[in-house]
Amino acid sequence: MPRCAANLSLMYAELPFLARFGAAARDGFRAVEYLFPYAYAAEELAQQLAQHGLQQVLFNAPAGGGNLAEMAQAWEAGRRGSLCISGEETHFREGVWQALHYAQVLGCPRIHVMAGLVPHTLAREALVSTAHENLRWAAQAAADVGVEVLVAPINGRDMPGYFLQTQDQAHSLVQTVAAPNLKVQMNLYHCQVMEGDVATKLRTYLPTGRVGHIQVAGVPEGHEPDGGELHYPYLFDLIDALGYSGWVGCAYRPRHGTSQGLGWMAHPACRMG
Repeated sequence: MPRCAANLSLMYAELPFLARFGAAARDGFRAVEYLFPYAYAAEELAQQLAQHGLQQVLFNAPAGGGNLAEMAQAWEAGRRGSLCISGEETHFREGVWQALHYAQVLGCPRIHVMAGLVPHTLAREALVSTAHENLRWAAQAAADVGVEVLVAPINGRDMPGYFLQTQDQAHSLVQTVAAPNLKVQMNLYHCQVMEGDVATKLRTYLPTGRVGHIQVAGVPEGHEPDGGELHYPYLFDLIDALGYSGWVGCAYRPRHGTSQGLGWMAHPACRMG
């Protein structure tokens, strides 16, 4: 049965960030994910995890920046990763090293490496070789410390120009690089917005073993997965039937208070850890 992790960047937004760990634990979650940890010391976050009996299951490598202060502000500055960007290799590697440091302190088994925005002056195809080389390096660096590296498609409506927008593009990268610790983060919200046919995508990709993490949100608004275009009770049963044993990140923006909106987790296929 899928195990659900609270996304603390999106859920419990009514609370200060460090207070969200305790709120998630009180609601029954046993695992958390979030976008970026770099505004906080890794030891401070590890203390929150230990205090509340939580497991860190995912976070992003920095979206950009050459030092920790810049990395902590990169997302707000409009950066969306540098995996595919020629000339950014040094910053990319510095960001991965920083992410791996946090992963070791937090006991987190996987990091998501953001692919970046395609420059207006270039075609996407011109960036593929840079992405391959960066992923080979990142996968080896992560393997040395027992961490998985994930890449994730993001729909072009929410993030125009993002280098990876479809499941096929992400899986093609993973297959080409062919590192055993390199996998795809499959966000069903992004998949539905960009491609549709989500159940078929699950049947296609989950059996490959190359999906390292799943995330969910309602479509099209990105709220709780209890309404909209996707019928999540069916999809949760399908995920279970396909034998997926990883985590499902609750990467949605609650309509109102987070705790009040958790009724959707009453489905038998959902559990918090």
